[in-house]
Amino acid sequence: MPISEIFGINTFNRAAMQRYLPAETCSKLIETIENGSRLDMSIAAEVAQGMKEWAMDRGATHFCHWFQPQTGLSAEKHDAFIAFDSRGNPIEKFSGGQLIQSEPDASSFPSGGMRSTFEARGYTAWDPSSPALLLEGPNGKTLAIPSAFIGYYGEALDLKTPLLKSMESVSKYALAILKLLGNTTARRVVSMTGPEQEYFLIDRAFYALRPDLIMSGRTLQGAKPPKGQELEDHYFGTIKPRILAFMQEAEYELFKLGIPCKTRHNEVAPGQYELAPIFEVSHIAADHNQLISGTLRRVARRHDLAFIIHEKPFAGVNGSGKHVNWSLQDSDKNNLLEPGNTPQANLQFLVFLMSVLKAVHKRAGIIRASVASAGNDHRLGANEAPPAIMSIFLGEQLDHILNSIEKGSKNHDSTEKRLLSLGISALPAVSRDYTDRNRTSPFAFTGNKFEFRAVGSAFSISSPLAILNTAVAEALDDLGTRIRDGLKDGAPIDRVVMDVVRAAILETKLIRFEGNNYSQEWVQEAERRGLPNLRTTPEALTYWNHEDEKQFLDRYKVFSVQEAESRYHIEVERYIKAVEIEVETLRDMVHTMILPAAHRYQAQLGSSINGLSALQGKEASQALAYAQKNACDLASHVAALYQKMESLVETKAEAATVMDLPKKASLFATEIVPALTSIRNTADWLEETLPDDLWPLPKYREVLFVK
Repeated sequence: MPISEIFGINTFNRAAMQRYLPAETCSKLIETIENGSRLDMSIAAEVAQGMKEWAMDRGATHFCHWFQPQTGLSAEKHDAFIAFDSRGNPIEKFSGGQLIQSEPDASSFPSGGMRSTFEARGYTAWDPSSPALLLEGPNGKTLAIPSAFIGYYGEALDLKTPLLKSMESVSKYALAILKLLGNTTARRVVSMTGPEQEYFLIDRAFYALRPDLIMSGRTLQGAKPPKGQELEDHYFGTIKPRILAFMQEAEYELFKLGIPCKTRHNEVAPGQYELAPIFEVSHIAADHNQLISGTLRRVARRHDLAFIIHEKPFAGVNGSGKHVNWSLQDSDKNNLLEPGNTPQANLQFLVFLMSVLKAVHKRAGIIRASVASAGNDHRLGANEAPPAIMSIFLGEQLDHILNSIEKGSKNHDSTEKRLLSLGISALPAVSRDYTDRNRTSPFAFTGNKFEFRAVGSAFSISSPLAILNTAVAEALDDLGTRIRDGLKDGAPIDRVVMDVVRAAILETKLIRFEGNNYSQEWVQEAERRGLPNLRTTPEALTYWNHEDEKQFLDRYKVFSVQEAESRYHIEVERYIKAVEIEVETLRDMVHTMILPAAHRYQAQLGSSINGLSALQGKEASQALAYAQKNACDLASHVAALYQKMESLVETKAEAATVMDLPKKASLFATEIVPALTSIRNTADWLEETLPDDLWPLPKYREVLFVK
């Protein structure tokens, strides 16, 4: 069946609205969706009736408000359409009030201290700009209504509310810039996002035998196999039939939900894959990314596969990211980061380009904090991910143009393609693909968008997008103010804009880097430039508590001071809990699986040594010596494993008594995480030494290669 025939059939899309809603109601709802205008509450009842009829016609029996609490996952509470008439007869009912608002218990969701446990009241509020959809279960369907989640006093308890606010903020200041540049038609600017999703698939039977994967999402022990990704044969390789069958079924489900999946392929590491959708408005892309993760996990089970989304589930091979491609688009469908064909268009391009550079330069710390987690710490700075230092890659030619503008130079050679002619001086042209791609950069300009590569695979993209949008809004606010001030003296607009751009180029030069971000030289250079290198999550998360960052987020009405502080507490506690789970899981594995296996091998070696001792001859003596050495090495590693595990448990117990949250998190990062790695090294030696029939855990060669 063609994709076009099934795409969006499980969404209350425009075609469904036109069929199930009165014409005037449909028109008002579409206007709200397209222009971001406030919903006319008088149409709520008619929308609810039409939505219910559409859902029931497709087999729905229940409805729910679908939202994104600060767990990073999605949440839903299902209610049946059932009600009773005055005679006690069952009927299906769904009112405008039920559509607009629901009241799930908020006491058990993270609030970061904004609410006490006994303060249970919280509200979900319908987001009409994100289409309602049908969630298919084994025996029926549920109407899911995308919603924001707020507390009794209006505080944001979710990830979506700040994202929506940040989109309003960036639209406000982007429109102001466009008007200064003579644009009289744009009514709105939206951030657009295309998040690439990397993930692993392994056989579910192996997954079930790995307590570490089940409990923590990553392997806490696992020796490197003889072959990993060294031959580079998995990347873009032929997709195995079992995996392809999974992908095809998952895509079918996603197409029905109106999710524009475009690309599928093998990623670099064995067992690793990627799905990439087409660009969408950011909050819809965020909703869809949550649905993608849930759908892939659900479909994987049908194929006896385990879907793994942790940033670094397997040591020694690439981890997984969520490369977030981001741009700005006006209501006339113009990409504001697209180099243009006229001087006016390129003045606009330069202003919006510099807004991103200013945003990352000034707010690098809070941007880094938005992608900080225990899982992402294992990935950032490794050979497949950008480092924890925020920088921007522009490409050789665009970098050359900015340098030329900075110097005010007049004479330069032109290239053959003149897709970007500034009209101010004879600067070189820029072709949108006239540069290489830098896969090591956290922020890389890729022709008409930026690729934010530091986001972890398990993240909701809502928080990173909210911070990025707000930082760009601040930069646009500043640039707009400078342009208005420059115009007061009667200078021509193009000269004023170029002067403002030139000043911004000078201010942001330190954030630009065109080289290898993996190199130690860059770490040293970044330190000389004064760029923050926030290597661990506890270091990065402190930016949520910086007074300047809190005031910045509050000034642009995205996070209140209290909401920003709550984010700090939530994320620090999540970091500590994640590491605690890893400690307890590894302790169980060491004491109930790894050490018993080692003791069984010690007993076998003891029997072998006793038998060899009774034999005569040179060969027997040599064999005895080898066996004794093996036994001694084994004994030393077993003893070391006992000692390291005991020390780790003691350190964790001591850390548990620390009441100061930042200090406690720092102890986990500097003492407990390295101790986990040390124990892993010892356990990995045992895996490589013990006979295969005694080792109790599936090995990497099985988990990653057997499909």
